Amino acid sequence: MKKVGVVSCYFKNNYGSVLQAYATQKFLDLNNIPNETISIENNLDFKKGKRKYYISQITNLGFIMAKFGMIKMKIDTKINKKLGKNIAIRSRKYEEFREEFRLSEGAKTYAELSSVAEKDYSSVLLGSDQLWLPVNVVADYYTLNWVPDNINKVSYATSFGISSIPEKLTGKYHHFLGRINHLSTRERSGQELIAKITGMDSKIVCDPTILLTKDEWWSFAKAERIIKEKYILCYFLGSNIEHRKFAERLRKATGYKIVSINHADEYVKYSDIFADITPYNIGPKEWINLIKNAEYVCTDSFHGTVFSILFNKQFYNFRRHKASSKNSTNSRLDSLHAQLGINNRILTGSEDVNSVLANTIDYDLVNKKLDEFRCDSSKWLLDSLKMREDKK
Repeated sequence: MKKVGVVSCYFKNNYGSVLQAYATQKFLDLNNIPNETISIENNLDFKKGKRKYYISQITNLGFIMAKFGMIKMKIDTKINKKLGKNIAIRSRKYEEFREEFRLSEGAKTYAELSSVAEKDYSSVLLGSDQLWLPVNVVADYYTLNWVPDNINKVSYATSFGISSIPEKLTGKYHHFLGRINHLSTRERSGQELIAKITGMDSKIVCDPTILLTKDEWWSFAKAERIIKEKYILCYFLGSNIEHRKFAERLRKATGYKIVSINHADEYVKYSDIFADITPYNIGPKEWINLIKNAEYVCTDSFHGTVFSILFNKQFYNFRRHKASSKNSTNSRLDSLHAQLGINNRILTGSEDVNSVLANTIDYDLVNKKLDEFRCDSSKWLLDSLKMREDKK
């Protein structure tokens, strides 16, 4: 029997990336749909395409500045031996988690991958996350251009990660989007971009992590409480100090300690100062555990927000980028909040803590909307995988 080949970003050391990839695989398993996640990290064409894009951006100051934190992080882990050891501990936890994936045999080229798809897959399902960034379109894997015409192609909750398409890449976007039989995205801005580029309709669906219920996630995560005392969990990917200072004021107001997952995306020295507990042996399962058992969550992460909602936490969101920034990913948070009727959770860091604490989330209403969103998205995905509908 042919199966579904899942295209996702399972190999990146980012909690949200690996958990949405896992959720896609798990959802298919729960619905008795044979599937495997396609192994791609050693594909030569994929590596060559990404390298080609990075070389093309060598004079793009905005792009270089956007990557500065990641580059600096690599340098810092080499210079700071203690930091390097701690990051290595976290990396090993990610490697342990990746054993949860059922991976295909690796194909060295897109031509080989195309032959495998022809032989093994009834559908190819493109997973979520910001897979339609320009670098990925040039690398040409997440475009599904390598998938033969006769195979059903589905994009589920895929994000562009940008607010506008570079003019020189418009033709590429138009071509690959036009080949996908069933198009869905995670936010309104993605739906609008698809309509603008192709004139086609697309569906807004929930992130793959929301396809699983909190009970399903909890049965999978580490059950025993990691931090015994009450705490505030901070999961910041950005470097804004004001966001961390808000958490400090929250600690003073509540008396709870701050537990922080530090240096997840870039090295921020202040993170080592403001937090009381800074564990590094935290893989995706342990990360879920920390969110589930927190009294409050402060985060600038989309998936940090998603899991806070799944476990009905009182959480506070912060914007990692300015709205005017080309790197802004604000739209996915805005869409999620609007979909679930969540208001006044996005802070700047300067707010009065007592006023913020008084504004609690009514999870009776949110959970009802969450269930409806999950049900509607699940139906769309299952219909897309079981029906072949060529676009007119």
